[in-house]
Amino acid sequence: MADEAATPRKKSKLRLLLVIIIILAVMGGGGAAAWFFFLGERLMPMIQSFTGKEPAAAEEQAPQLPSLTVALPAFVTNLADPLGQRLIRLHIEIETADTRVKNEVTRNNARIRDAILLLLASKTYADLSTPEKKILLKSEITDRLNAILGRGKVSQVFITDLFIQ
Repeated sequence: MADEAATPRKKSKLRLLLVIIIILAVMGGGGAAAWFFFLGERLMPMIQSFTGKEPAAAEEQAPQLPSLTVALPAFVTNLADPLGQRLIRLHIEIETADTRVKNEVTRNNARIRDAILLLLASKTYADLSTPEKKILLKSEITDRLNAILGRGKVSQVFITDLFIQ
């Protein structure tokens, strides 16, 4: 009878030990993944300073040209909603690598404002309600600016303020 009582205790201890090992392995793996994804990028410069090696991706990157941002005045217009009671106010900055673009923006200010105001007036609230649609708006503005200033002059548009009432 003593052997029968000892066997279940050994099995339960073995199961408990196995469960503890599995839990520790999962926690260790999760901790390693968290360190790699969240802290790895922050600690990479420190690791590189100890090893003296640069990452391979940095060697393959092409040299980047310095970028310049040009702020445009606010755009305020009605949206194309059925009742016509919604307004939009938009502030944008454009990014370019060409230093002459700032003068071209000043010289073509009326054409730029007209193109962007007509684009905004053609939009409804639903056209601007999600982040994906705002990214699409940025792309449309970039296309219109490049049509006015010359292909490739504007590399990106930043929305610095967007207010819809």
